[in-house]
Amino acid sequence: MRWFTKRLHRPAGDPLTVSMSGLKLGDRLLMVGCGDAPLMAALTSKVGLTGRACMVDESADRTAQAAVAVEKDGALVETFTSPLTTLPFERDAFDVVVARNVLPLVPPELRPAVVGEMTRVVRPGGRCLVIDDVGKGALGGLIGAPRDGVAPPASTVTALLSAAGFRGVRTLAEREGTSFVEGVKPGQPA
Repeated sequence: MRWFTKRLHRPAGDPLTVSMSGLKLGDRLLMVGCGDAPLMAALTSKVGLTGRACMVDESADRTAQAAVAVEKDGALVETFTSPLTTLPFERDAFDVVVARNVLPLVPPELRPAVVGEMTRVVRPGGRCLVIDDVGKGALGGLIGAPRDGVAPPASTVTALLSAAGFRGVRTLAEREGTSFVEGVKPGQPA
């Protein structure tokens, strides 16, 4: 007799990035930018059915593609299309906001407004994690002024988060060509 086993499906997603997110069961997660649907599916598995997972992007095409991709991975994710400078969520709606390779696509003059919106939608005591591909060996950190399509150096991201009101802003890691910068919104969780 032949036995067939069903392989448990686990969504793709960089394990380092998933662990850096610090998500736990029941968290409310917002991913700004829909360019990394496999990562969103992996992050959604951390918040589970008791949490909430949302993605937002300015491009209706990227939003639609991400919705299909995360559904294929079996993740329950709400997707929204909206300008990143006016996110369609209430104040203090999320525990964690993740922005993956978003700031390089935003014109430098709009980056403070985008980070300001991330500040608005994360709850007091909540965290914002900005993840950017900076090139191997943190070569991106050597770039002077941020330009469109080029990841701003971690020091620029740190300054943006600090100016938006986040506290404890720090670079968690620059590893394998990826920079992880985190900040915490001041105040006590509700």
